[in-house]
Amino acid sequence: MKYFFIFSFVLVAMGAFAQDTASVVIHKDPRIDILLKKQGDANAAIRKANARTAKGYRLLVINTNKRDEAIAAKTKIYTNFPELKAYLVYQSPYFKLKVGNFRTRDEALEYQKSLGVYFPKVFVVNDIIEITPEKDSENE
Repeated sequence: MKYFFIFSFVLVAMGAFAQDTASVVIHKDPRIDILLKKQGDANAAIRKANARTAKGYRLLVINTNKRDEAIAAKTKIYTNFPELKAYLVYQSPYFKLKVGNFRTRDEALEYQKSLGVYFPKVFVVNDIIEITPEKDSENE
C-alpha cells in the first residue's frame, strides 16, 4: 500500500511536469502596436518641448503670501507689458510672480528699469526659460 501511494504520487508529479513543458501561444492584438507608436510619438514631442528650454533670467516682480495681490500684479504686467510672459508660482507659503524669458542679464536689466515704475522692488533671478522658435531662427 505504501508503494502504491509513492507510485501514484510519482505519476501525478510527472503528469504535472509534462504540462509545464507544453508550448504557450500568445495572440497579440494589433492595436497594441498602434498604442505603442502613439506613446512613442508623445514621448518624442515631450523631448522636443523640453529641448526648447535653456538657462536664462527672469524678473521676480512680487513675492507675497497674498494670492489676490499676486494676481493683481500679474494683471498689471499683462496690461502694461503684453510682450512679457508672466509665471505665477506657489511655493508654500509664498506666491512668486516672475516675468520674461531673457537670455542675457543685460536684457533683463533693461526691463527691470521699466518695471521699477510699477513695482517697488524687482529682482533679476536665474531661471530655466522658454525659448521660442522665432528666437532660435534669429540667432542662427
